[in-house]
Order: sequence, then C-alpha cells, then structure tokens
Amino acid sequence: MSQGTDKLVILVTRGIDSELSSVAFTIANGGITAGLKVSIFLTSTAIDLVRKRGQALTHVPPLSPLLALIEDFQKRGGVIWACPPCVEARGYAQADLLEGVVIVGASAMHAEIKQGAATLSF
Repeated sequence: MSQGTDKLVILVTRGIDSELSSVAFTIANGGITAGLKVSIFLTSTAIDLVRKRGQALTHVPPLSPLLALIEDFQKRGGVIWACPPCVEARGYAQADLLEGVVIVGASAMHAEIKQGAATLSF
C-alpha cells in the first residue's frame, strides 16, 4: 500500500460460480475491519454477484454465504461499482441490481488509485 493510504480497491472478475467471489468479499470486509475505505469494482461475470437473488446461489464453506458477505460489506460502508458495458451485455438495468450498487465506469476506480488506493484483483 502507498504510505498513508486508507483506501483499498478490489477488482472482481469472477461470478457466482467461483469461490474467488466469496474470498474477495471476505477480504473486503476484513479491510473495513482494519479501518480501510473499501470499494469493489465488478466486471465480466462478477456482475451476477449483485444481480438480485444471484448471490443467494453461492456459499463456499467455511466462509459465510455470499449474500451475507455482500450485505455486511454494504452495511459497513463498502462501495460496490458495476461496469456499465458488463451490466448492459447481460441485459441488466439498475433495477435488476442490489440496492446501493452504482453503475459507473472504471474512472471511479482510477480516481481512487490516483489518490493512492491499494489494489487487489480476483
């Protein structure tokens, strides 16, 4: 991490079929616990993680169910961004996604990185 940063951006490209999605949200929640301001940018099949009812399909023991991980992340102030072309490619609109998910381009992620945010990718 850059010296003095309290921001973490996590890029997630894996969807409900991958245990990496649960790992990403587990690490994101750990970042919040550690005092970081955490944002997650979803691309490709990761968009299905925030499709209403999509995340209810994934549970990778011994981790918490994905639905609980995402709810906890959002309740604790985590920000979730969804790639606009990835949302559109799947035929989704804002109404299809969980409340609080922001459809925004990679420029939001780039702005955080320019301010010194650490990055992780899954």
